[in-house]
Amino acid sequence: MNRREQEGSNCFQDICLQLDGGEPGSPPSVKLTVEPYQSGMKVDAFLAQHLRNYPVWKLQRLATWGAIEVGLQPVSHLRRLRTGETVHVRLLEPPELHYQPELYPLEIIYEDPWIVCINKPPGIIAHPTGNMLSGTLCNFLQAHFDRQTIFPGLLRPGIVHRLDRETSGVIVVAKTHQAHRNLVDAFEHSRVSKTYLAIVEGEMGEISGTIDLPIGQAKNGSRALMSARADALNAKTAKTFWKVLKKISSSSPEQQYTVVLCKPITGRNHQIRVHMAAIGHPLVGDEFYMKAGRFKPPVRESLEQGRRMSTTRCPHSGLARHALHAAQIELAHPITGVWLKLQAGLPADMLRAVIKLQEQTGVKQETS
Repeated sequence: MNRREQEGSNCFQDICLQLDGGEPGSPPSVKLTVEPYQSGMKVDAFLAQHLRNYPVWKLQRLATWGAIEVGLQPVSHLRRLRTGETVHVRLLEPPELHYQPELYPLEIIYEDPWIVCINKPPGIIAHPTGNMLSGTLCNFLQAHFDRQTIFPGLLRPGIVHRLDRETSGVIVVAKTHQAHRNLVDAFEHSRVSKTYLAIVEGEMGEISGTIDLPIGQAKNGSRALMSARADALNAKTAKTFWKVLKKISSSSPEQQYTVVLCKPITGRNHQIRVHMAAIGHPLVGDEFYMKAGRFKPPVRESLEQGRRMSTTRCPHSGLARHALHAAQIELAHPITGVWLKLQAGLPADMLRAVIKLQEQTGVKQETS
């Protein structure tokens, strides 16, 4: 095990596995090592990075009680730390849960002490927002993490990238601060490769291509909608590579569809949905985006109503959501550096949609 692996391993083991103190009934404790990038930080700020469910005031109170030590000596929360020092914390009181744990049968693609990779079902948002404070991926992961620690709340899900509520597929979540920090850096500097599968309206004329259109906020008063039109607000560079996988042809132009592989080179909000609609091939079942930068009128009254996905949005395919699936993520492991290829198969509703569309057209299906 190299030095980077050892540092990450020690961090997780100290938080999750070790009961320090020895005597029955004694409070659990953790030991954390100061990394070079944390040198000079105050004790409370350092601990807030690792013990994310502990508010700073609780950490400061632990220091006041003499429960935080460096070099076997109690220290103030204002004490500055140096690289290589070990901070020993006796957890005299439990953390405050940021996410309420909820049991859910998560489909785990990959998991180790530092990260977990989930095949997210459609209809689930990443974390609580607005009035939707339950039933999110973070709630489910909190319950999963709580089964791995000495008491609930020692780990908090670290969302690094998001999938739209209706998008299914691979999502990577950090368990520890160092893993979260390294993953954020990898995503921000485009060292992650993402592959999506989509079903779009119409028959694509070319076999492959790259869409290079800036994306910004739509100029229609809604902060949630994005646009690739020239009048988009605060537009940023956006590129998407696409490749045809299967053409579902028909004598009727209104019943022609294409299954495409999409690789976003940048990471803008709703990027694939906006780009495919901009070139005249919106996603089947898309709630908002139409051809040529036009928008559909709103049909749901609340986010909760949208989460239920109880209304069939596309009669031809039977889909109640947009046809987009995050099929694969490739990235270097944030601690070990090992290259990972994390995959999730096409979900049942999209597979049924392809079969149903083929049966309805009954003409020919071309596969690239």
